[in-house]
Amino acid sequence: MTSTTRSFPYPSLSLAALLLCGSLNAHATDTFDSATNLLTLASVSVGNSTYTNVSATLNSYTLLGVDNGVPVADSFEPTNNLLTLGAVVFQGNTYNNVRVTVNAYTLLSATGGAASPGGPSTIQRVAAATATAQSATNRCAAVAPFYWEVGDKNGAQASGTVTSATDATVYTASSLMSIASASKWLYGAYVAQRRGGALNDSDVKFLTFRSGYTNFSACLPNQTIGNCATFLTNGVHSNVTDGRFYYDGGHMQAHASLIGLGPLDNAGFAAEVGSQIGTDIGLHYSQPQPAGGGVSTASDYARFLRKLLDGSLAMANLLGTNAVCTNPTTCPTGDALSTPIPTNESWHYSIGHWVEDDPVVGDGAFSSPGAFGFYPWIDAGRSTYGILARRVDSGGGYDSAQCGRQIRKAWATAVPQ
Repeated sequence: MTSTTRSFPYPSLSLAALLLCGSLNAHATDTFDSATNLLTLASVSVGNSTYTNVSATLNSYTLLGVDNGVPVADSFEPTNNLLTLGAVVFQGNTYNNVRVTVNAYTLLSATGGAASPGGPSTIQRVAAATATAQSATNRCAAVAPFYWEVGDKNGAQASGTVTSATDATVYTASSLMSIASASKWLYGAYVAQRRGGALNDSDVKFLTFRSGYTNFSACLPNQTIGNCATFLTNGVHSNVTDGRFYYDGGHMQAHASLIGLGPLDNAGFAAEVGSQIGTDIGLHYSQPQPAGGGVSTASDYARFLRKLLDGSLAMANLLGTNAVCTNPTTCPTGDALSTPIPTNESWHYSIGHWVEDDPVVGDGAFSSPGAFGFYPWIDAGRSTYGILARRVDSGGGYDSAQCGRQIRKAWATAVPQ
């Protein structure tokens, strides 16, 4: 991407000129070459880390404003790509606290910053994940537009909005959308919390989709959990599928009704789930369906994932447990009957979430992709989380997972995918 977006608070104030004139911070001068879009920073803070001798190409940026006041230190916030330069001289005048949104960039070099022994630094991971999400040639190009985010138990560390030339929709961390089957992970966590982390055999059977309730059709928005559980064929039990993996919303619908949630409508069910996983997680339901009726935002779902990483929810200790084989073509005969994952990949299914452990392309991540394209994950090492948020009509979960997998790998290796 070579286009550049500018929005200047002063008629003659050019970002190139501002940066070229340099910062009045105590460290050396920052520069920007407008011919090559090369930005060099002597020192910049990113989170709790400080990087020196930073060089990056700014492919697209927006000058937000000049705030004046007492100069602050140069900093870059990867969650919203906000670059702040404390003091800049332009045509003999000093402009304090210049704010720039860096929409797209390529990190060329940097020294310092936090890094695992022998591993890449955070800023290198951010650059690789950003380049991967914005790529026009990988799996992510096929699912644009979307919002993505990667973080750890303390918060987001990188994020971005990827746009599309064919779809004007713009997704952000606060975009409200139906999350479809990403609801399953929330319900699994609700049950785990309600049980104090000790699921009984019946819970496990229902939440790993082997209960035999495999004739789910639909819920109506104004129904209760119980009304929906008996609506049309939703409550029909199948002896043929009992004990075998069969991906279907009927398992959780029946389970919720059996544990006493039958009288709850959309609002009541959302409040009940929130009472266990936290009222700070924004969640409501468009229909009273534990397996697919959730409506939320990337920002709110990220709070849930961070609670899994910091161990504050019982589900943290249940990730990947009781996992069952799901691919009818590779599982022992009869163990699995129906899966939404293409049969060229073999994942396992745990308590309301997938384990992406295909022996060829899997990386062991825990996830819960939704049919409308919302895709949350936690890496196999349980140190980072990620979200790819978008809304399509149907069939978007696996495609989002392919992009998410590449972002996840880019973050882990600091190599664009």
